[in-house]
Amino acid sequence: MKKAFHVTLADIARKLDVSTVTVSKALRGHPDISEETVRKIKKLAREMGYTPNRIASSLSSRKSNTIGVIIPKVAHFFFSSVIEAIYDAAFETGYEIILTVSQENAAREARHLRSLLSMRVDGIIVSVTEQTKDPSVFADVKATGVPLTFMDRVLDMDGYSKIVVDDRGGAFAATEQAIKAGYRRIAHLGGYQHTSIGRERYRGFSEAMALHGIPINPHWVVFGGFSEDQGYNGFMQIYSGAEKPEFVFAATFPISLGVYRAAERLHLRIPEDIDIIGFGNSGFNQVLSPPLTYVDQPTRDLGRKSLEVCLDHIRRGPRFQPTTIVLPTHLILARTGLGPNAAKP
Repeated sequence: MKKAFHVTLADIARKLDVSTVTVSKALRGHPDISEETVRKIKKLAREMGYTPNRIASSLSSRKSNTIGVIIPKVAHFFFSSVIEAIYDAAFETGYEIILTVSQENAAREARHLRSLLSMRVDGIIVSVTEQTKDPSVFADVKATGVPLTFMDRVLDMDGYSKIVVDDRGGAFAATEQAIKAGYRRIAHLGGYQHTSIGRERYRGFSEAMALHGIPINPHWVVFGGFSEDQGYNGFMQIYSGAEKPEFVFAATFPISLGVYRAAERLHLRIPEDIDIIGFGNSGFNQVLSPPLTYVDQPTRDLGRKSLEVCLDHIRRGPRFQPTTIVLPTHLILARTGLGPNAAKP
């Protein structure tokens, strides 16, 4: 049978000489319709290439079975891995994902929020930009009654669910590993302190330094973003001073890449002249020379758990109680220990 471009319930009903209500109920598996009729209708629907009209369904049922997601970057291993997990979990539960990318721009983020609301999404998952400071756009979403779940990068706001990794604990473990390896002149290249991950990773770094009685050199602490270029520029700034660090804790994997690039530019050997631990995996850490020791984040757990919490909020409605979930991180030693002799046989 020839497949039509837009097949409607009425088209199927005419072919079988039944009502559109019968077709609609059969496709939804309604108990009022006999098994034989359901079989015939579903068979014809497949042959004719029928697909449900989600927009019409959402208008009648007030449910779209879609979740909006806003992330800062898409060309980033961390976010691409999280998104894959969200898509997989959504597929298992019959939901579709509408993905938007803010490009670290707060104005775009606000626009995406408005667009997703106009699409009648059932819920929204958002990882805020490095620029985001104004919480009012999220309060506006909450006022509409659409469930909103913060993921990874969150705002300090009550009444919202937040799914994060243990940024503070991961940074503490990384810094303490360096201290136990004998390093004392330790620098920190961080993101922005007004962001949750920038603030918490610096907190873990500073707590490890304080616990071991090591003063922080303010000239060796640079905040200014999460990108490779910002890692490169930050390290060049630190290394231009009279006092040189012997170790760097980088707050993201792209920052780590920037340090590798800067070290090469300055003809510094890793780990002999400068050593480093990064926060986050790239999928190809072992390709770096030497391999990067890093704090591993449970990206798939983060994505899946964010969707689960968002769906729970949708299902429970006003009875839902916001929750904060902190997922553990793990330090991955890519080399045998740390220190100037770590790369030597």
